[in-house]
Amino acid sequence: MRLKNNELANREQWKKAGIKLPEFSREEMIAATGKNPQWVHFGAGNIFRAFPAALAQKLLDKGLMQTGIIVAEGYDGEIIDKCFTPYDDLCISVTLKSDGTIEKQLIGSIASSCRIDTDILSLKKVFANPSLQMASFTITEKGYDTSGRDGSILPAVAEDIKSGPAAPSSYLGRIAALCYERFINGGLPLAMVSMDNCSHNGDKLFNAMEAFARGWEENKKANPGFLDYIRNREKISFPWSMIDKITPRPDESVRKMLEDTGLEDVQGIITSKSTYIAPFVNAEETEYLVIEDKFPNGRPPLEKAGVLFTDRETVDKVEKMKVCTCLNPLHTAMSIFGCLLGYTRISEEMKNADLVKLIQGIGYREGLPVVIDPGIIKPVEFIDTVINVRLPNPFMPDSPQRIATDTSQKMAIRFGETIKAYLSGKAAGKTIDSFILIPLTIAGWIRYLMGINDQGNDFTVDPDPLYESIKPLLEGLCMGKKRPFPHPLKSFLSNSKIFGVNLYEAGLGEKVESYLEELLAGPGAVAATLHKYVS
Repeated sequence: MRLKNNELANREQWKKAGIKLPEFSREEMIAATGKNPQWVHFGAGNIFRAFPAALAQKLLDKGLMQTGIIVAEGYDGEIIDKCFTPYDDLCISVTLKSDGTIEKQLIGSIASSCRIDTDILSLKKVFANPSLQMASFTITEKGYDTSGRDGSILPAVAEDIKSGPAAPSSYLGRIAALCYERFINGGLPLAMVSMDNCSHNGDKLFNAMEAFARGWEENKKANPGFLDYIRNREKISFPWSMIDKITPRPDESVRKMLEDTGLEDVQGIITSKSTYIAPFVNAEETEYLVIEDKFPNGRPPLEKAGVLFTDRETVDKVEKMKVCTCLNPLHTAMSIFGCLLGYTRISEEMKNADLVKLIQGIGYREGLPVVIDPGIIKPVEFIDTVINVRLPNPFMPDSPQRIATDTSQKMAIRFGETIKAYLSGKAAGKTIDSFILIPLTIAGWIRYLMGINDQGNDFTVDPDPLYESIKPLLEGLCMGKKRPFPHPLKSFLSNSKIFGVNLYEAGLGEKVESYLEELLAGPGAVAATLHKYVS
């Protein structure tokens, strides 16, 4: 079997392989999309194919939608060249369930794919079409940046603002140019829907588009009114959303399983930009997508595919529930201690009783007292699913090393917000003095940053944008080191940009130091300290 349109007619061979095919005519869908496109998606990675594209397929299968998705890639064009075009924009989605069952389906909801750098003209035609309802995004949180860490505007963005919308070179500049195309074709309405896993994601996208619109008007490169158009939420909306579905890199065991069914097109690809992708995706069964219901040109009936539509305030509550308490802090704790203890699979970590107690304590005992129930998803049920279904899933090839990347960018939101909530008195009957496992995890991160595992062997610290600036602050730390620690460590723990608070002013700095001293006692100290405090 091959991932080609002309191979789909032989449905019997796909059925024998246990691969569910689309129940609609791809030819008719592609033609309808060409005439009246409704949905463009930016970011052609694994999460897109496993989630938004699968949602569209559900609606197409039910006859609730007649058009598909046009997907555009703006960061890594090799994804399109090597993983979409050769396979007629088809892919296999493999759902790995916690009960050991596997669901395989061929995703055929993608009408066409393109590179934004070489196909900007075709995308401009799409954006000029009144039928377009939404442009969605999975481009990672860093994809919305217009400035560097020092606050200075990125050179490519500055050049695009100077030169105007005719031929921008930056990713965001090209997206702004597409919005401008929609503006000059009658100020047509559109929803710009970020589906990236970051707080207030719609605002990040809006801020980027507003920066270009303002700069182009000031430089007389855009017609008057473009900035007002971007700011008018009745014309262009930027809804907030919360997305949650673990979609690891394509796994070798999944590739082998598909190959054994007779599928030939399963070879993984690592692009020159280190993107791991394949003609298949593997993902967990649990998924959540909550979106602010602000679509000025209408939208597909995605609620009939499981999407929860609500108001902005509720999206914010759901996002904080997940990111600050019910999933992301647990993931970070698992990643830190998993790397130190030599684990390479999250599911294997869940067989360690102390690690399970760690995340139970962080979630139920230290986090839940300050969570606001959003109403549409119950926090306790969410954590229950995370701990009892999602993380123990032995068929999910997720690793602590993947999750440990960029941890300096995550500490403030994943732990700092809970600390601040306790300091402001939002945890009824509890004070910051009751904290044990959150400061233990912070101490564990410092121990992790040393690049020495619990056996005393070196390991490679996973990529982090602040690692090189943090590393000098840890000089003088070593196995067996006791307090007082070198002064730079105190400076590090006082950094509210990293931790969300000054840990000493919050009353946790000395506690973190105390835990760190125990973690440094010698080989086996990480496991021993963890056991001591979770018990």
